[in-house]
Amino acid sequence: MTSYSTKRRLGSLVQYLLLGFAAFLSIFPFFWMVIGATNTTADIVRGRVSFGTALFANIADFFTKVDVPLVFWNSIKIAIFGTALTVLISSMAGYGFEMFRSRLRDRLYAVVLLTLMVPFAALMIPLFLLMSQAGLINTHVAIILPTLASAFIIFYFRQATKAFPGELRDAAKVDGLKEWQIFFYIYLPVMRSTFAAAFVIVFMMNWNNYLWPLIVLQSNETKTITLVVSSLASAYYPEYGTVMIGTILATLPTLFVFFAMQRQFVQGMLGSIK
Repeated sequence: MTSYSTKRRLGSLVQYLLLGFAAFLSIFPFFWMVIGATNTTADIVRGRVSFGTALFANIADFFTKVDVPLVFWNSIKIAIFGTALTVLISSMAGYGFEMFRSRLRDRLYAVVLLTLMVPFAALMIPLFLLMSQAGLINTHVAIILPTLASAFIIFYFRQATKAFPGELRDAAKVDGLKEWQIFFYIYLPVMRSTFAAAFVIVFMMNWNNYLWPLIVLQSNETKTITLVVSSLASAYYPEYGTVMIGTILATLPTLFVFFAMQRQFVQGMLGSIK
């Protein structure tokens, strides 16, 4: 009995040590980012891992070099509108693939899933030519349009819809509701955890989107916070303290969205329905 108890305690100790090490690896980059924001470039290059006195100088330098309200508005506009439209369109597609049966349904769904295997690098030139011919280069519409139908989110909603009670849909049809009314008035409230999880995922993808905006957005008035921070970091003489300030500011919205919707996110990822 004593031997079993000792083994159990040892196993718990090893488990906590591994979890603590994993937590340290996850948190250290954020810790380093905050530490770097308070130090000068020279201190950061030397690898100083303690708080410095250059925080306010770095903040002033960042706000001097960057039109913060403008770049944040650009990022928020792309993230909010892009996320809302992507979740709406992809959820409708996932709902349709699960609820409506036809001979071509599974084949079409397989084609949608196959698009996940196509790297974005193979789509950049055709997309750029398409947006150029449509006169959308250097606009935020060109950033939002290619993301509206996300194969992954369609897959996610179809899998989640498998747990949706079919009796609710049948009862709604008996009551005379049309399909769009069933979707908005019954399906959406019941699957709100799934929608919340999808919103968090898509918001983070849109907020952190870098490669496509880098190609399409060609003027400073349309650039996002991600592009601005990247340009500061790639300068000939980068001020790393200023870059850290920009990185912190760029990280805050995603942290806020995640922690504000953390419970719904976990429920949605676990497939919970309420």
